[in-house]
Amino acid sequence: MRYRVKHITEYLYSGRVSHCYNLAHMIPRTTLRQTRLNNTVNVSPVAAHSTTREDYFGNVAYHFEIQRPHNKLVITATSEVETGPQRTSLNLDFGSTCAQAKELMDKPNHVDSILAKEFLIESSMIKPSDELRDFAAPSFENDRPLLSAVMDLTRRIYREFTYSPQSTTIATPLDEVLKTRKGVCQDFAHLQIACLRALGFPAKYVSGYLETLPPPGKEKLVGADASHAWISVYSPTEGWFEFDPTNDCLVSEQHIITAWGRDFFDVTPLKGVIFGGGKSPALNVSVDVARLP
Repeated sequence: MRYRVKHITEYLYSGRVSHCYNLAHMIPRTTLRQTRLNNTVNVSPVAAHSTTREDYFGNVAYHFEIQRPHNKLVITATSEVETGPQRTSLNLDFGSTCAQAKELMDKPNHVDSILAKEFLIESSMIKPSDELRDFAAPSFENDRPLLSAVMDLTRRIYREFTYSPQSTTIATPLDEVLKTRKGVCQDFAHLQIACLRALGFPAKYVSGYLETLPPPGKEKLVGADASHAWISVYSPTEGWFEFDPTNDCLVSEQHIITAWGRDFFDVTPLKGVIFGGGKSPALNVSVDVARLP
């Protein structure tokens, strides 16, 4: 499928910003199932300097500086991508068992497995714990195929946790999410990754967009889509596979990847340093995912 993604981020400051330095992850990356066809990033006020580079994880990182006074900052990232399905023809009830996958990760004999071990280490926002391991363990019997077990954990998170935008913030710790059973896509992705890492299975945090479809007979509202987050887990014999715990599914063509890393902190859509600006700015974000013919 082909999509056009338009992501607009607007900051309104109560005081004047003299200058700022920013890093954005708003340009979709090219992957095995996705091709970035073109993209533009427009910044207002006009950036004095901007550059695009590939970061440590292979994501597209966009740096820009504004060196003139301003009370409003608008970043508009527009991209066209072509997506394809995952290798979902693979039956999740086949492949390496949980026990086999752990054994292969303990003694990796392939470069991909060695590189994947980086995604076993705790990160700034994801700290595996005994409680998280115990929560996940019932899904991961030794003789069960790993991908089937991951799908079962995906389904359990979907069924046992409530999507509640008001219940958490970016800084909400995972033990609180586990206790309250509430959160948003970022929380559920962090939760599943922490569970997988606690059990010895490498997992990435994936950020991007999800095409949403309107109810039958209704028109889709421009800007009604949103940023989304899901996970990718590594099987030593099958490779990386993406799961979406917020929607209880294997990731599909409607999931558009922007970036991946150890957790949200690695792939924040926009972060930086401002000089001035007063108190907390007003933030407005609009995302539109349009399917192209």
